[in-house]
Amino acid sequence: MNKRDYYFDNAKFILIFCVVFGHLLRSFINDNGTVYNIYKVIYTFHMPAFIFVSGFFSRGFNEKGYIAKIGKKLILPYLIFQLIYSIFYFFLNDESQLTVSPLDPHWSLWFLISLFFWNIMLIGFSKLHPAIGLSIALAGGLLSGYFEGVSNWLSLSRTFVFFPMFLLGYYMDKNQVMTLTKPFYKLGALLAFTVVFTGFALFPGIDYEWLLGSKPYAAMGTSAASGMLIRLGLYALSTAMVFSFFAVVPKRQYFFTSLGKNTLYVYLLHGFFIRIFRESKAKEYFSEPENFLLLAALALILTLVLSSRTATALTQPIIELKMTRFTTYLTKSTAFIKAYRKKILSS
Repeated sequence: MNKRDYYFDNAKFILIFCVVFGHLLRSFINDNGTVYNIYKVIYTFHMPAFIFVSGFFSRGFNEKGYIAKIGKKLILPYLIFQLIYSIFYFFLNDESQLTVSPLDPHWSLWFLISLFFWNIMLIGFSKLHPAIGLSIALAGGLLSGYFEGVSNWLSLSRTFVFFPMFLLGYYMDKNQVMTLTKPFYKLGALLAFTVVFTGFALFPGIDYEWLLGSKPYAAMGTSAASGMLIRLGLYALSTAMVFSFFAVVPKRQYFFTSLGKNTLYVYLLHGFFIRIFRESKAKEYFSEPENFLLLAALALILTLVLSSRTATALTQPIIELKMTRFTTYLTKSTAFIKAYRKKILSS
């Protein structure tokens, strides 16, 4: 693995940490203005950057069997976790009836189905000049806000709204991304984060739901014309924040670098812990401002655990529909137990 691989693995791990941290912060955004501003800053870049990276690494769409491959990789886990989450919510919320709706993604599962659509759309958009492709994608994201039926159903709203970022990632190459890591851009990135945080503090009325891209303009309580201008402004903001994020991502190898390849595991699994946390009394401990750093520590621990060798080995059969990690883990664990037992008996 070279340094550029370290860079992208670092980026993915930091982003999945931001996802977990953001979801933990969600319980407190109505109680603390600073937390709310941090929450909105995170949402300006963390999913857009993830989507950018997904587009960046989507290069195999011309390969034979591509659609079947991504269908197995994305749609099957989506359907499996739709069912698992439905059962989970049934017991967690003490619901009277189990409801399974495969066309209405549970919470964070929207990303899987949107990622599937983005890969399919890339087959056609890859044939266009980048400027034309991005213009059409941008127009689609802006116009989708006019249709009230384009919402969470099949994640259509987010599919159209975030596709320009996916396409931008596809069009950019490594050299262009790595250029962002120069000292000049790092200083600009720090300034951008400071300005955006200050902006949210000065204008607290900005609704975070605009950053989710999941609702039409009418549902956001604004006129169609104003809604389009707001979304256009958010495209500019998110693009600047995504580039700012990539400017500050470290290029060296760290203790967490190798875990960057396991972000899908964290993404799919952390929701169970977040939902339990939100329903438990444990969150009351973190309601005081001085404990919010502990909340970041909790997010880091959860990210590390869910991306660990043990967690990925045990859950690979339902996430990747493979047994390779599980088999390797089981073999090594058995060998370790035998060796340890032999050592104990011989002592």
